[in-house]
Order: sequence, then structure tokens, then C-alpha cells
Amino acid sequence: MDTLYIAMTGARAILQRQTVTANNLANANTTGFRADEAQFSALPVYGQGLPTRAYTATVNQSVDFQSGPVVHTGRPLDVAVNGQGWLAVQGPGGQEAYTRDGNLQISGQGILTTATGHPVLGVNGAPISLPPMQSLVIGADGVVSGVPVGSQPDAVMAINQIKLVNPPEKTLQKGADGLFQTSGGKSAPENANVVLEPGALEGSNVNPVNSMIQMLQDSRQFEIQTKLMQTVSQDQQSATQLLVVP
Repeated sequence: MDTLYIAMTGARAILQRQTVTANNLANANTTGFRADEAQFSALPVYGQGLPTRAYTATVNQSVDFQSGPVVHTGRPLDVAVNGQGWLAVQGPGGQEAYTRDGNLQISGQGILTTATGHPVLGVNGAPISLPPMQSLVIGADGVVSGVPVGSQPDAVMAINQIKLVNPPEKTLQKGADGLFQTSGGKSAPENANVVLEPGALEGSNVNPVNSMIQMLQDSRQFEIQTKLMQTVSQDQQSATQLLVVP
């Protein structure tokens, strides 16, 4: 039974890694997406038997914080974080969260949001609300400025400034919605060293080729684990038949 259980834990770990890899592949074209990494550990089996026995245990899922490729779009509301840092947005529960998705939009209520509808926060911690604008630009420092409707073309005014933060990566936790929050739930302080690249978007950091190779490798390993479980089951049945007294 020990061998069967050990093989089962290996198969379960492979299925969990396949789920993570499949989710990464599904987000290979998601702006600013950070790939997840499934991590496992081999732990010894205590008790009678060979000391080399080990089973697979799941370790907390981690995130690949490597930057994705930057593509220049020329769109005024597109911004990419140049290097380290994050855009502060309002999460679904009203809490402050962080993203690298710089594909910004203006909602029907005049709120600056991400492509998925999360309001972008200003340096005051409140969502950025915009008056009707003729034109709008976002600077490298996150300052949102433009020409209001009815004003002269050269009457450019600064409206607000996007809150840019750079908390330590080890303090960040990724939610199911792809947004990040600090582990303690506290708001990260504004960081003036974070720089935006206007008119550009950062792509996903998922490598589709590597992910497909990982999926194939996991499929082969899962097949090996299931065959091992079948072999163990057959051996136990054979042993039971030999012990049966005619």
C-alpha cells in the first residue's frame, strides 16, 4: 500500500502542475500577466520500510515576476511599467490591488479603468475621475493630463496622477483574478522611482513553447505513475490469490 500511495501522490502533483500550466497557456496573450509556478517537495515516509521511500507534497504556489515583452502601440491610454513596479487599482472588494495591465480605458462614468474594469487609483488613493476630454495623455511619471471639452487646444491641464508602487515581491500575493495584494493587506506607499512607458503595453511573461513542452512531459510522467499504480494493484491481487487456501 505504501508504494501505491506514493505513486498516487506523484500523479496528483502532476495533475496540479498541469492545471497551473494550462492556466498559464490560456493567459499567454493577457496584458501584463505573470505566470504561476507549481512547486513540490519530496518528503520521507516514516515508519518501517526502506529509508529511501518518499512521497510528493505540494508547496505554496509561486509567481514568475520576470517582465514580459513590451510592444509599442502608440495609443495614448496604453502604458507599460518600465522595469519594476505596479499600477495601483481598486480590487473587486474595494481594496487596493496592483497590476501590470496598462491597457487603460475610460468608463461611461468617466473613471479611468483597466481593460477588465478595475478603477485606476490616483496618488490620493481614490479612483481617477475624468471630466469630458478632447484629448488625454499619460506621462512617464503617471500624470494624467489633457484638454477638457470646450477648451482651447493648447489649454492642457494636469488632472491627476496614477499611484505607482513597488513593494517587495516577496510580500505580494496573487489572487484568482490576476491582481496582486500585499500579504498583510496594507496599501503600498507611492514610489517615485517607478517609470511608465507611454504608448506601449507589456505582454504576458508566459513562454508558450516551454509551457507546451511542460504539458507533454507531465502527460508522460502521469502515464508512468498510473501504470505503476496498476502494477502494484495487480501484484497485490496475485499475492492474495497465492495466500488463499484451496
